[in-house]
Amino acid sequence: MAPTPTGNRRTRVHVVSDVHGNARDLAAAGAGADALICLGDLVLFLDYADHSRGIFPDLFGVENADRIVELRTARRFEEASAFGAQLWAGIGMDRAAAIEKAVRKQYAEMFAAFPTPTYATYGNVDIPPLWAEYAGPGTTVLDGERVEIGGRVFGFVGGGLRTPMRTPYEISDEEYAAKIEAVGEVDVLCTHIPPEVPELVYDTVARRFERGSRALLAAIHRTRPRYALFGHVHQPLVRRMRIGATECVNVGHFAGSGRPWALEW
Repeated sequence: MAPTPTGNRRTRVHVVSDVHGNARDLAAAGAGADALICLGDLVLFLDYADHSRGIFPDLFGVENADRIVELRTARRFEEASAFGAQLWAGIGMDRAAAIEKAVRKQYAEMFAAFPTPTYATYGNVDIPPLWAEYAGPGTTVLDGERVEIGGRVFGFVGGGLRTPMRTPYEISDEEYAAKIEAVGEVDVLCTHIPPEVPELVYDTVARRFERGSRALLAAIHRTRPRYALFGHVHQPLVRRMRIGATECVNVGHFAGSGRPWALEW
């Protein structure tokens, strides 16, 4: 990674989101940049593109992963939940303990791959209490907080909003809005989920609207950051859109592309 910017030299940051277990490419994601920004979802629970990858197929096999994806894609969430409960009951293993063990293994690999400096916030599938155990001195974890990079102010808000999927870090609309308010006016607003705009929240492969934030959209209109950066929607209908003075960018599904999105000024 490049040295800390000084004088009039240009600053370059690389941004990733939805890493989902891709430690190999993450290790090189900061090459040539002054800083790496990660917008969360380090954990790979189930890969909708490759059902053989993730915690779920490791525990229950690919055929059961195929079935759970089929049910979720069809928005048959109650059936998916019942099917999952049946699988857990069948293996006679404590669910929370099994998931935490698998997540810890992935976190050890992910955080070891982060370059210095890295600025990171949580995704909806992450488990925030565990991050403090794995984040080294070169990684700054931010949620509802701000930091200056190369003379610009970056604000970070992690997590997702509540859905029938019941992923680990889903919070209420009110709690999320409070974090957006705490960040205030920034040059670059970094979140895991997008603003609530149909074109930005629709996933063309999963064939569903993911949850975006109305509070985030309102903040973009009100505070007019130069950029609003996010991930979460792996195959969005639209990856980039201008809202007033703000360039809104889905930085991409890093697990699939292996490439960071670059911002330079």
